[in-house]
Amino acid sequence: MEMQVEEAEGGVAFIILRGHLDTVGANAIDLKFNAVAGARRAIVVDMSQVDFLASLGIRVLVLGARAVKSKGGKIAILSPNEGVRSTLSAARTDALIPIFPDRDAAVAAVTQ
Repeated sequence: MEMQVEEAEGGVAFIILRGHLDTVGANAIDLKFNAVAGARRAIVVDMSQVDFLASLGIRVLVLGARAVKSKGGKIAILSPNEGVRSTLSAARTDALIPIFPDRDAAVAAVTQ
């Protein structure tokens, strides 16, 4: 699992994930992901290049979302593939972290 953080317009942090967000992948990004979540108030997690999502990956996302929301911030997920989206929906993660198909909608959601 690879994780890259990019700064975008309006103070939004983009967390770009690539690979399998399984047990190994979740452990690889856990500390870095939560450090960004703890420091930022507007985050978009680009999951367009995540090809597998397991329960520990969901845990990383949920803990990060809670950290952002505890500071009054917002987090969104951008463009997961159908399998990843289905997993997020089945775990009801989409109730805590909204999912958007395009960048502009995701940025708007975390900056309002």
